[in-house]
Amino acid sequence: MDHVTDVVPDVAPQLRALRRRRGLTLEAAAQRAGLSPAHLSRLETGNRQPSLPMLLALARIYGTTVSELLGEAPPERDPVVRAGRSEPVEADGWIYRQAGGAGRAMQALRVHVPYATSADIVRVHPGEEWIHVLEGRVRLALGDAVHVLDPGDSAHFDSLTPHRIGAATQAGAELLFVHTLMQSPAAELCLGGGTPHRR
Repeated sequence: MDHVTDVVPDVAPQLRALRRRRGLTLEAAAQRAGLSPAHLSRLETGNRQPSLPMLLALARIYGTTVSELLGEAPPERDPVVRAGRSEPVEADGWIYRQAGGAGRAMQALRVHVPYATSADIVRVHPGEEWIHVLEGRVRLALGDAVHVLDPGDSAHFDSLTPHRIGAATQAGAELLFVHTLMQSPAAELCLGGGTPHRR
């Protein structure tokens, strides 16, 4: 992808404002996101850039969308998303474009996923996810099972099932990624009781 931005736009002030609006302490929000309070503090002060999984987690916790976190919300909802209108954003090897409208309960992204590593966090959260592989191969760890998806393959699963998504090929993979955003206060990202799980 051409003209990929090197970092996520400055979302630090927005992260702090949203946390405070939800009435969450730094410690409570960090626990729900599976982060240390110090890590979340660095995100809120701009001393660290959030990855796409972190943005998804924080958007769910704060009841907003990734596009709104990034300041990408359009002045009005257009049902058509034109090719080339959405600038790619990169964070920790994940490169994504908005593929759906902003401010919706269901978010659609086109994502370039990097090669899976043992350091990737296994995530658990309310909602559903659907992925469809466009290019490359994707390794989906879903509960105790590991599935390798080829181009044209899809997976649709309950996000309360512990899961991890990564490319099964060194060059990465391209996929369509759709997830539901839970807007209620009960919509929290849970990583096994608030602690990261790694495989």
